[in-house]
Amino acid sequence: MEPRQVFQAGANYRTHVIDIAAAHHDGSDGRTVEQVRADAAAQMDDRLKFPPYVFTGMPSAICGPYDDVVLPYDGEKPDWELELAAVIGRPARRVSPDQALDAVAGWVIVNDLTLRERIFRRDMPELGADWLAAKNAPTFLPAGPVLVPRREIPDPSELRITLRLNGEVMQDESTKDMIFDVARIVAHCSTVAALMPGDLVLTGSPAGNGMAHGRLLRLGDVMDSTITGLGAQRNVCVAER
Repeated sequence: MEPRQVFQAGANYRTHVIDIAAAHHDGSDGRTVEQVRADAAAQMDDRLKFPPYVFTGMPSAICGPYDDVVLPYDGEKPDWELELAAVIGRPARRVSPDQALDAVAGWVIVNDLTLRERIFRRDMPELGADWLAAKNAPTFLPAGPVLVPRREIPDPSELRITLRLNGEVMQDESTKDMIFDVARIVAHCSTVAALMPGDLVLTGSPAGNGMAHGRLLRLGDVMDSTITGLGAQRNVCVAER
């Protein structure tokens, strides 16, 4: 069953958020990078007072776990974002966090690729993030290889997420580093929209994206991706015809 809806949680791993804050710090406020990292870490618990940050994607971006990833000819900064995704198993609307996982059929690996240069509009940055343009190119959401039933992994809070680029480890983090757990994210999505069977709820990407490494995707790159108990993906980056 193809998902009708794709929900994508952002900025949901502590180390990743801290790295982003440090990477965007220009020193103009007088703080050192170490102070910026400490301040960002102190803000993590405060975020739990508010809802998770979630936006929506297009099912047309989905491809298979071993399909080629097509890099758009006009894209400048393609990046990887390996994530755990929950697959919704039954309709759910306004479920509580305590009930949210009952709506989950199982788990799957996704790689939520991004064109970094398109996140913020060059003509008017104050409009905010343009996730439609940044994330929805065809093949920019490899999913699979299998749907692992929730009963096989009832608690996804300590799964290892690992992405290798041409054999070199780039992402290697536990889901324990999430700010909002899976139940909180699913519950939040259900308060905004009606969740339907087959829908994907992405839970955010850990530290280790290409921007942090100073190494973005190129033609011929091979991404090998694994999450504990969910199998493995392999995707080769090719040119758009």
